Amino acid sequence: MMKKIVYMMSLAALMLTFSSCRSEDDFTESIFRTDIPVVDNTKTTAPFDQWLYDNFLQPYNVEVQYRFNFTASDMNFQLTPADYGRSQLLAHFIRYLFYDVYTKYAGENFMKSYGPRMFHFIGSTGYSPTTGTEVLGTASGGVKITLYNVNEIKPWSETVSYNADDVEVLNERIFHTMHHEFSHILHQTKSYPITYGQVTSGTYDPIDWQERDSVTTHQLGYVTHYASSATYEDFVELLSCIITDTDTRWMNRIINACVPGLRVGDKERVFDLIDSLEVNIDAPNAHWNNFTLYSETEYNSETDAYDKTDRLVLDDHRLLPDKSTHQNQVVNKASTAYVDQYKYTEYKKFSSFREFMDWVSYKTDDKLAGMNAILKKLDIATEWYTDRWGLHVFELRREVRNRQNAINNYLHSNDVVIYDVQ
Repeated sequence: MMKKIVYMMSLAALMLTFSSCRSEDDFTESIFRTDIPVVDNTKTTAPFDQWLYDNFLQPYNVEVQYRFNFTASDMNFQLTPADYGRSQLLAHFIRYLFYDVYTKYAGENFMKSYGPRMFHFIGSTGYSPTTGTEVLGTASGGVKITLYNVNEIKPWSETVSYNADDVEVLNERIFHTMHHEFSHILHQTKSYPITYGQVTSGTYDPIDWQERDSVTTHQLGYVTHYASSATYEDFVELLSCIITDTDTRWMNRIINACVPGLRVGDKERVFDLIDSLEVNIDAPNAHWNNFTLYSETEYNSETDAYDKTDRLVLDDHRLLPDKSTHQNQVVNKASTAYVDQYKYTEYKKFSSFREFMDWVSYKTDDKLAGMNAILKKLDIATEWYTDRWGLHVFELRREVRNRQNAINNYLHSNDVVIYDVQ
């Protein structure tokens, strides 16, 4: 006890001494050198470095590492540096489609407080031959976001315009990842409810999630394959999909998830979701107003026949397993020839989504997965987003889409200059 008292008294004396010293010091000079410029004007990249300082470092305290940083790169991948011109383009897109969006709806201090402190650009993909998967981005401790595939961005010039396909590539390869990783930062700051993971608690698969096809994924109650790998990935995937996914992706997802049936009362909620996504449900040339469901059979090597799987799938077979053609084939045991792993027989055509929703069966089972689970997760995630952060995720979707629709006007404005190496 005596030792504690002596220690506390000594600490108090030390604090008084420090306080006394501090009052006599006006701190007029820095112990650090202040004569070194932030931007090295002797470098050939000085104009872009100055732009990064003005638009990221100075207002947000964010460093953009576009030069290849070997020690900060993942040694498990063979990686290439990011192209200089595309790095500039991506930096402009990040400001226009990301920072400015959150700042508009959350205020000037939001990204200053919660935004990442570093972006690291990698030119190539982070491909894993072991799992056959690609890493599109990573977030490290809520501080650093690494973005891959920078060299896949369409290069820009005064004679080039971005079309809908180009914007979709940006969403798939860059901005889905951006919102995904930033949502990780947000939920690591303010945790989401544990009830979210309980909705589909028995079907997460952290090991073989990539083996699931889109039909299985959606009918289990997940928006993407990767969402089914873990609760926290599921949570951020849902938010990112709301902000960045196209109308077609969402409608295909909804159709897949509704095929096994809906809970009584959820039909109206599905239409409410579509309204929130601002999808034109009656668009005459849309895929969801002219589609076919097929029944699926799977090849059985023991019987050399196709067995019924009781699955109905959309006519767009690209939504089936994201694997190579070889992986979608198996060997016929008798002839050693490759045969298709799956075969499809036309089951029913639909001339509109509304017709499809009238065909869907409605049940009283509260444990339904599929669309029922997605709707439950949407309620939890969007409520958390609003209550904890004051943000409305569908409002962010609208803002991002409006900006993407005006992306060529932005690129041709005075705000965008792509510098050559001097």
